[in-house]
Amino acid sequence: MHAQIVLFDGFDPLDVVAPYEVLHAGGTASAGAVTVELVSAEGPREVVGGTGGLALRATAALDPDRPGLVLVPGASGRIAETEETADAPGGGDEPIPVLLGRTLSTALPGLLARAVDNPRTTVATVCGGSLVLAMAGLLEGRCATTHHLGLDLLDATGVHAVRARVVDDGDLVSGAGVTSGLDLALYLLEREVGPQIARAVEELFAHERRGTVWRSEGPAPAAF
Repeated sequence: MHAQIVLFDGFDPLDVVAPYEVLHAGGTASAGAVTVELVSAEGPREVVGGTGGLALRATAALDPDRPGLVLVPGASGRIAETEETADAPGGGDEPIPVLLGRTLSTALPGLLARAVDNPRTTVATVCGGSLVLAMAGLLEGRCATTHHLGLDLLDATGVHAVRARVVDDGDLVSGAGVTSGLDLALYLLEREVGPQIARAVEELFAHERRGTVWRSEGPAPAAF
């Protein structure tokens, strides 16, 4: 499985680095069955994240026709715009909704649309990454999650927003808050490569996954 982790201006570094490390370790544990790279819509470039100006380098352009995994992170910045922060000298960090919305004016939505339509590709998201696809109109009718503060927005785009840490909707797998990137990547290793590989990486990172992965299977629960 080849994983392409997408960088865009204002990305959340932890949304990227946590899955990258898990998937890279999975590649080592599986003798190369998993490979991972950082990509951007524009091609190789330094991409500045939304946390303290931390930059990571995309080494290639996102290839939506390549089989495997495309993972979209969320953004890092202010939770919301306020009158005080809007008028602050220098502007400070931009609000997360602005950073996510700005991706819509790039080539990224078109590339992601091709990835979503590719039957040989699984699209995964961490935190606000699902909102990037949802705002581009790519997730209508699908089941997904995001950070709990963005669930209403996700629902407003026609997505069935699920309050769970990881949601498996077939070729769309989404994670909730920032640290869910660890759980999401470990689950993807289990699903795509096998539980023994996922367990070995989980033990290496001294991280136990939280919660039950939500799938649209089985009976719906009765009200408590």
